[in-house]
Amino acid sequence: MKQLLHKLFSIFMAMLLLLSTISWTVEKHLCMGRVMDIALFNHADDCGMEAGLSLLEDVPTVKKHCCDNEAFTMQGQDDLTHDISNFDFSQQIFLISFTSSYIGLFEETTSENIDFDSYPPPILAEDLNILHQVFLI
Repeated sequence: MKQLLHKLFSIFMAMLLLLSTISWTVEKHLCMGRVMDIALFNHADDCGMEAGLSLLEDVPTVKKHCCDNEAFTMQGQDDLTHDISNFDFSQQIFLISFTSSYIGLFEETTSENIDFDSYPPPILAEDLNILHQVFLI
């Protein structure tokens, strides 16, 4: 179970690293205010309105097109190297003291200090008067 969780966590972290370093481009083709096509990583297909308007080039009243293309680009992270020497002195002191003070916090401690583990416990004699709460007056 522990190995399975470890593998799943490592796959998740690898995918997170991959997704954070890729540049994402989302392009939308809008026709009369409606989204006609959405594309990732490439150009969105048009709705065919441009081809229909090109046939009507001889009509001078058609000047404004109803189609529009929108693109959103999110740049990925290029530099993944972080060095401790880039931090100033107070940040280095904090990082080292935090790490050294909490390094053993999540380790399991299984050693119990039992001095007499090979000897049986003593047999306790019970006082029957106190056990049954019978007292002589």
